[in-house]
Amino acid sequence: MKHYYNNTPQDYSYIQVEYEAPLLEYLLKNVKMSRNKIKDTLQGRGIKVGGKTVTQFDYPLKRGMKLAISKSKRNDTFKSKWVKIVYEDRYLIVVEKMPGILSMAGAHTTLNVKTVLDEYFCKTRQKCRAHTVHRLDRDTSGLMVYAKDMETEQILEHNWHDIVFDRRYVAVVSGEMEEDQGTVANWLKDNKAYVTYSSPVDNGGKYAVTHYKTLARTTEHSLVEYKLETGRKNQIRVHTADLGHPVCGDVKYGNGDDPLHRLCLHAYMLCFYHPVTREPMEFSTPIPSTFRRLFK
Repeated sequence: MKHYYNNTPQDYSYIQVEYEAPLLEYLLKNVKMSRNKIKDTLQGRGIKVGGKTVTQFDYPLKRGMKLAISKSKRNDTFKSKWVKIVYEDRYLIVVEKMPGILSMAGAHTTLNVKTVLDEYFCKTRQKCRAHTVHRLDRDTSGLMVYAKDMETEQILEHNWHDIVFDRRYVAVVSGEMEEDQGTVANWLKDNKAYVTYSSPVDNGGKYAVTHYKTLARTTEHSLVEYKLETGRKNQIRVHTADLGHPVCGDVKYGNGDDPLHRLCLHAYMLCFYHPVTREPMEFSTPIPSTFRRLFK
């Protein structure tokens, strides 16, 4: 059973697309709802294009396509200031993690996403537990997927690089980026102090590749998108530092530049093939408004 947190399946309004445009742009101009309500509905999988649920804000619409827009109010079963449920079915759950919470239990704190989800499963009488598939640093925000049973967890864990076909982050970095786009590739290895360092030659660590694109600039900061070809520990944080533009608010690899008093790194896109149904699953969240304000 699938759970859509901004709708019930029967409660939709329908419109036909009259001209080509990105999905969010078309909705804002043609649907009588507030901007925030439209964005919430889109993020909560309450928009269907041709019968297929779409969350991609720039999904290309063509004339003649049929849109279904949820009219229902948000389901209030789950409430947490730390975690937002984006999608859920019997096998997995996709969430947006806020900064300041661990992905799973650590040695010195009980605040973690896994525990929040386990409490929710218990409250809703689901006979399952959250199984951690991948992690985000405590102070990194963004999209994560958790399995709801061990079999699904094993499929995701052992086939992660084949299942995930697009994974992107956005960050505010220190200084004005020189290049519009590029790639960083080197070897990453932890030292005895658990600090990841890079090397242009094989240092016994793991080869890491990060593609980047500059989205906006000022003389003080840049907004940069990162697409991961590999998923190594601290990969983006080390590679941005290698470029001379560390992530703002990064106490380990940064330069002290901290305009928003947080680690300015957000996992905003996660696309993968469903481990059981093989259906393409595409999720994205808006770039944090606090990030964007620095570039107005």
